[in-house]
Amino acid sequence: MTAGAAATAPACARIRGNDYTALAPPALGSWTPSLTVSVVVPAYNGQRKLDLVLAGLAAQTYPAELIEVVVVDNGSDPPLRLGPIRPELTRLITCESPGRPSARNAGLAAATGDVIHWLDSDVVPARQAVEAHMRWHHLAPYLVVASYLRFTSAEPPAPEVVAETADLAALFEPAEPHQWLIDLLERTGGLVEDPHRAFSLHVGGATSVNARLLRRTGPMDVDLVLGQDTELGYRLAQAGAVFVPDPEAVGYHLGPSMRMRDKAPIDRVSHAFIADRIPSYRWLRSHPGRSWKVPYVQVTVEADAGYDAVRATVDAVLAGTIPDVAVEIIGPWDTLVPERRAPLTDPDLDLVLIRGHYAHEGRVRLRAFSEQSFAPYHLRVPAGWVPGEDSVARLLDLAREQGYGLVNVLLAETAEGVTAARLERTAAFSRAVIVAGEGEDLDDAVEDVFGVLWVDGGAYDFTPAAEAPPITGRRSAYRARQEAAAEVARLTREAERLREQVTRWRDEAGKWRKSAVEFRRELGAARKELAAAKKAAQTQQRTGGPAKLAATLKRALSRGSEEK
Repeated sequence: MTAGAAATAPACARIRGNDYTALAPPALGSWTPSLTVSVVVPAYNGQRKLDLVLAGLAAQTYPAELIEVVVVDNGSDPPLRLGPIRPELTRLITCESPGRPSARNAGLAAATGDVIHWLDSDVVPARQAVEAHMRWHHLAPYLVVASYLRFTSAEPPAPEVVAETADLAALFEPAEPHQWLIDLLERTGGLVEDPHRAFSLHVGGATSVNARLLRRTGPMDVDLVLGQDTELGYRLAQAGAVFVPDPEAVGYHLGPSMRMRDKAPIDRVSHAFIADRIPSYRWLRSHPGRSWKVPYVQVTVEADAGYDAVRATVDAVLAGTIPDVAVEIIGPWDTLVPERRAPLTDPDLDLVLIRGHYAHEGRVRLRAFSEQSFAPYHLRVPAGWVPGEDSVARLLDLAREQGYGLVNVLLAETAEGVTAARLERTAAFSRAVIVAGEGEDLDDAVEDVFGVLWVDGGAYDFTPAAEAPPITGRRSAYRARQEAAAEVARLTREAERLREQVTRWRDEAGKWRKSAVEFRRELGAARKELAAAKKAAQTQQRTGGPAKLAATLKRALSRGSEEK
């Protein structure tokens, strides 16, 4: 890499939503890096491919002293070895627990870099791939960067050829693009227009993550059979990550991916597991009433308002049109000792009643303090305020569709102050913690990175418990509207599909019409030529035809001989 200006950014850049285009990464080869990177390569067998990957890493434009490579042998037989062409700071460790998540976690534990770069053992990085990733990480500490993979069926060259070739396209092209990634970017406006799906970018083939962000998020989930990369990407999103696709970071996948070979069975397996862990994939949670490991919304209610107020609020939340909720009731449960002889005189009687009432409700947790949750939304409701049947659902729709990081619900305003409920987007507050200055109110930082809105509680059917109607549990009106909206969306998609089909038919018909016109033109010309030929033949027949012509030629030849 040539010497140049160091990559610089504000103290901590504030990216709104997933709009990474607000950052301006330096041109490749024009800047001076300082961050270290650990390239973690989990591997099982495939020595020949691993040798090519290490050769590609040995030829990177990013400074060699800033790159360490951790190869994790996940039970290969025979054991893997490090080829002679590799980066100087390369280590080989072993992981006996089978599975790529375990191997990656072992590599993560051994890594020392500022950035963790996942790289599969069958992906050969182009010469500037690591540099392309790292220029982004110098601009903000909460980025996830992904390469553009190309899938090649070319005969693998020797490692020394990879290390000596400046442009790997000469070795591996033609290659197929990563069509799944291209489709995702097209559907989401490059991940900027739909930040809710941005985390799907996190695939392990060639992705880099800020190490501190990754360690705050936690390691890969080893209980998953498939879909571990996507699940970790989802948790990274809740931790505040911004996801960046970089077309200048290129990697060549040696052969087709497993998903390209077996998409349908892979989806069947992965969806069965990630549905429990990724609430943002709403289509995987079509059941109308069941609960999940990670809820769509975490609701917090303080227990100090008393049993009746807490029950009114919690029961209303549980009866709402969004069953995909978990409620935490905050109180001193660890120190609570019920009065057995004279329970009615117990000063903590209301706490005892709350605990007794919800002890066996699976969607309610009794906690001493609000715990970290990877639910995408967190609703804080003052006890004694009752949301309507579809209040929570409508707030969630508002926050999701408009992209707000915080929706404040004004419940009451008195001389003593304002009472409000708060719907917080987990990703927004996680990012606010990262970017906020010392002493800065987190809500102000959330305003910068996602936006804040105030709404009237009455407009969203929040009422005091004393005025709230009985809970019916019908979950009817909102569901009917949702079903109608879903049907309209389905019909709209079908109409669009039919319009596209008609357009294709029209294009094809136009091509056929053009071909027919050209055919008629050629047929007309052929008929004219045939008529002219017939006419010439008739003329020849009338004037003596070929015999007369032959006689003429014979006389001409005879004269020529005599003259000679």
